[in-house]
Amino acid sequence: MSDASYVLDDRERMSFSLDREVFVSPEVLERERRAVFDKCWIYVGHGSEVAEPGDFRTRDIADRPILFCRDRAGEVRAFLNSCRHRGALTCTKREGNARLFQCMYHGWVYDTEGKLRTVPGEDAYGPHFDKEKLGLVAVPRLAHYRDFFFLSFDPAVEDLETYLAGAKDYLDLVTEQSPSGRMQVISGTQEYEIAANWKLLVENSVDDYHLPTAHLTWLNYMKNSGVDMKPRETGLLLPTKGAGKDLGNGHLATDNPNYRGRPVAGWMPIYGEDAKPDMAALREELVARLGQARATRVADTNRNLVVFPNLVVNDGSSVTIRTFFPTDAGHMKVTAWALGPVEESAAQRARRLDSFLTFYGPGGFATPDDVAALELVQRGLGAWREVRWSDSSRGMNRPDDEQLNTDEGHLRVFWRRWSGLMGAGR
Repeated sequence: MSDASYVLDDRERMSFSLDREVFVSPEVLERERRAVFDKCWIYVGHGSEVAEPGDFRTRDIADRPILFCRDRAGEVRAFLNSCRHRGALTCTKREGNARLFQCMYHGWVYDTEGKLRTVPGEDAYGPHFDKEKLGLVAVPRLAHYRDFFFLSFDPAVEDLETYLAGAKDYLDLVTEQSPSGRMQVISGTQEYEIAANWKLLVENSVDDYHLPTAHLTWLNYMKNSGVDMKPRETGLLLPTKGAGKDLGNGHLATDNPNYRGRPVAGWMPIYGEDAKPDMAALREELVARLGQARATRVADTNRNLVVFPNLVVNDGSSVTIRTFFPTDAGHMKVTAWALGPVEESAAQRARRLDSFLTFYGPGGFATPDDVAALELVQRGLGAWREVRWSDSSRGMNRPDDEQLNTDEGHLRVFWRRWSGLMGAGR
């Protein structure tokens, strides 16, 4: 390896460049798996997905099969979904409720606490065979903040709240939309694949610079629906000072005035006149419970949060949880869920889901555009040997508190953390 860096961060010259090899190299991806995904806290699921004892979900997290469940005593657990006998998946269903999990290969049976309960033909084993030592293996670390559960494969990782740093306030803003502080993942999951490097979706999720070009159809739809979408004094759509936020530990957010409505209390013409009284009542409840300033913060800003490395919480026209994992250097799998207060009425839930699907759905205004854009980027990166560097210096000529949402200061937050974990050399 040479001493050359994948990230050239020259603050004096106001220049920030990325070596495009980081988006195409299998060797870089393998290092990421060890230095990033094996060392950080990784989102595994929301507590509402396993609300009752015996509820479970199976999913792949950082290349491992995971069984995410609530045991009979009500404790949330996460196990490596691998039978201790020959390694087969112990639970093959995506979700459900069970008292026991039986491996379909040889019939070993485990309970929701991970204990090995039954071994067919156990008398064929010797006197030192010990079922107590052959339970499902729990992930090294599991913790939650406001019912967002994270796991880590590093036993020595710092505690979750320290790791989350300033991202905690943004998760608070999500849960405060519920009078009881109880949010729930709404039934239904979006799953899709993108032929692009996973880090490109991190950038895209908090990149407002692409809105006027990539999402022109959506902007015209909003304008034709009666929403004020006029460019501001810079000539760009809705540039907002200080909108890109460095939340510490590589976490970042965009934080903008409400311009696309919020089912929580931000009425717009697209919701219809009939929704006005209901949404006014929602706002009154927020003010009474949180005070005017915090209620305004909850209801009148749109926030896109990235929890490093790969959790995105879009908190705007709907609340969307999105995770994505690389399958190879130029390909990723994406999973997304809608989140809402448990107290929502049927009408409120319908508005939320309509907003979710209209913008973030697989046939919505945003997701197909973003997928197409990222796949075009990945194709263009095929020229990385000849066109080696990407420029990400937009806004470096402004102080941090003067950054616009159309600048790239918050993207640089991610890359500085990534570079620190990966090491400078290549």
